[in-house]
Amino acid sequence: MDEDISSKVNIAFTCLTCLTPVILDESYRNMDDYAKKGLNLPIYDKNKDYLMPQFRLTDSGFTLISNGKENQSLGTTLKARANLFDSLQSNSEIDHPLCDECTDTMHELMCQQIKVAEGEWNDYNNYLQKLEQTDNSPAIEQLKKELNDLEMEEKRLIDELEKIKQEEVSVKETYKVEKEENEKLLVDEEKYRKEYSKTRRELMHSEDEYHSLKCQVAYANDELKKLKQTNVFNMTFHIWHSGHFGTINTFRLGRLPSAPVDWSEINAAWGQTALLLSALARKVNLTFERYRLVPYGNHSYIEVLENGKELPLYGTGGFRFFWDTKFDAAMVAFLDCLAQFKDEVEKGDKDFCLPYRIDKGKIEDTSTGSSYSIKIQFNSEEQWTKALKFLLTNLKWGLAWVSSQFTDEPITLSDLSESAVSASNI
Repeated sequence: MDEDISSKVNIAFTCLTCLTPVILDESYRNMDDYAKKGLNLPIYDKNKDYLMPQFRLTDSGFTLISNGKENQSLGTTLKARANLFDSLQSNSEIDHPLCDECTDTMHELMCQQIKVAEGEWNDYNNYLQKLEQTDNSPAIEQLKKELNDLEMEEKRLIDELEKIKQEEVSVKETYKVEKEENEKLLVDEEKYRKEYSKTRRELMHSEDEYHSLKCQVAYANDELKKLKQTNVFNMTFHIWHSGHFGTINTFRLGRLPSAPVDWSEINAAWGQTALLLSALARKVNLTFERYRLVPYGNHSYIEVLENGKELPLYGTGGFRFFWDTKFDAAMVAFLDCLAQFKDEVEKGDKDFCLPYRIDKGKIEDTSTGSSYSIKIQFNSEEQWTKALKFLLTNLKWGLAWVSSQFTDEPITLSDLSESAVSASNI
């Protein structure tokens, strides 16, 4: 071990490819003077920016040789070797020195490149020989012509390319304008879409209102048709019966011992009766002689035209008033007015006839020949109530006739008879 350490080997160079220490052959030490003078050049190279490192093998590894005595003893030899390697680097693309393995690898690589180069050389050489054996004068002229044509085509294509570039610029400008116009149209489209939605909503609302109004008009027309077909007199004055009493608008007209009707109801019934006869007279343009009907609710009365005396169509107390005959006179005057109405209607319609004959304050049932007084004095409640029934029956008969004159479907005499019979059954 000590012998190995004492016999140190000086290493001055490393492989520039793998940095492996390189031990130079002894032949590099025995160079003649000519070689030494030729290689006695500066260690720095003009084209290199580095200094060849110098190493030596020591116990701890490789040690850079300093400028001591050892460097002085080997300076001339190292300088010559360094100059040798620099010369090799300047004449080749390969960095020197190289170790054995890198040299072998480089050798194999260069052999491959030589083979490739030899193959290319053979191809070019064969092609050259083929060209030398062939008369290529016409081909050259043709190639020149083709070249000229290609140059002209190239020029044409270049000109066309310039035109296309100009067109491209114009198209870009047009595209920019169209894009702005498109954005404006999009804004307008959104605006019109909102307006369309609003208009559509208003239209739907209007259509709903139209259909609603149409339904209302149809309903109003139906109601109008019903009203046209409806007789106002029949609706206003409803004459019917309630047990033994004749009624007008549900007010009983009459009085019985078993059913003492209140005088306020009787007076209201007489007010409705006076209003009905007055309305019928106006319809036939009748002006009563001797009397004037004054409908005034439950205090209606009849005015005597000769002296202006008022005859009340209402009572205030018991049944028989021997000392007050005005109520009886008013009822007799009412029968007189009803008879005048009958005479006026018969002038225009000879077939008209009341079911119960009126004769000076009495009403006669022609079917039985019995007559009933309209007065209270010297009369029973039953007969007075019966006379009032016949009175309402005659009014219902006159009401039916007047109603027939103002409807599209006239009422026949048979209809009037049925009405009279139904009223007589009160």
